[in-house]
Amino acid sequence: MGSATRNEIEFDSFFNVIGGKLTTTAVTRSGVNPATELANAPVPVSTKDDVDLAVASAKEAFNQWSATPTSQRRDMICAFADAMEANLLSFAKMLTTEQGRPSMVSKDEVRGGVHWLKAIANLELPDELLKDNDSVAVVVRYVPTGVTVGIVPWNFPILLSCAKIAPALITGNTIIIKPSPYTPYCALKIVELAQRFFPPGVIQALSGDDALGPWLTGHPDVSNIHFTGSTVTGKKVMECASKTLKRVTLEWQVIVRLFQTFPSWAHRLQICFILKRLYVHESIYTVFLKELVKATKQLKVGNGTDETTYIGPIQNEMQYEKLRRIIQDIENSGSRFVIGGRPPPSGSGYFINPTIVDCPDDKSRIVVEEQFGMPSILYRACSPG
Repeated sequence: MGSATRNEIEFDSFFNVIGGKLTTTAVTRSGVNPATELANAPVPVSTKDDVDLAVASAKEAFNQWSATPTSQRRDMICAFADAMEANLLSFAKMLTTEQGRPSMVSKDEVRGGVHWLKAIANLELPDELLKDNDSVAVVVRYVPTGVTVGIVPWNFPILLSCAKIAPALITGNTIIIKPSPYTPYCALKIVELAQRFFPPGVIQALSGDDALGPWLTGHPDVSNIHFTGSTVTGKKVMECASKTLKRVTLEWQVIVRLFQTFPSWAHRLQICFILKRLYVHESIYTVFLKELVKATKQLKVGNGTDETTYIGPIQNEMQYEKLRRIIQDIENSGSRFVIGGRPPPSGSGYFINPTIVDCPDDKSRIVVEEQFGMPSILYRACSPG
């Protein structure tokens, strides 16, 4: 098989990946393109039997994979990353279709996923000698622990799939990826592509509805859970995992860095570490405000497939309606909008124009809630005293 054929992958049909095979289910569902509100292709709705089969396959594969030398695991992960990069445009197009992210940002996410795969695969975990004398030697050694479940959110389905796959595989664990029901497509294709590089059962994927998460997190043969998502769901994951004392990593809200621009409109503020509030000294407030509005008005809102679009739609209807209600609450409270405001009229696509509110009431929803989307807050800061 030539390298070109080995790296090619089609994006017209989507499957679960169990034991190295592509499978479907009697019941299927479809995600929604947030820019058009049209249904995307059908995806499986996994059953409890699918979960049991996938976990059994992962458990069986673990015996061989955990004994595979780290150097060989690293080579496989890097070859897989190269194949993802070869499909960059197709993954980016699918990401825009299912998530709403503008095309230019979608490409960056694919590149980021490739980078994370390779960077994590090349990390070293050497033994660490803590104590060594005539009577005792204490060594820290990192060993594989078993089957991992990676629960991926809808805001970064490619990047966060890769961020769960690479650590699990390089350390000798097997993994089952569970994508968000809102954005299952890219994650399923990532795992489908991975079958060309890893033994059956090492990396699998299950698509499903709200029942799938508890089945996976509560399964007695799952050893590790890596979850990224809301605090509410994270609590449920922890509760489920506690019954069998699984190792759990819950990524709820992490400050990685402050973005150089306020705010990150390209992601529609659908990032857990995005800058929500900006305090501007009163001496420059008027000038700053004028320039901020001027710059924001230059940003095009629209379907992410248009290369000139900078701001795509909100990813799903549930989040879109939540943001509409928050904007309405701001308007009812009498707060002043710097730009934007008023819930957008109903129509095709979950679009909200860039919205910034000036000094809202401290008890308003936009202040006390994590809205995970527009609007943002601008405060006029005064000199102390």
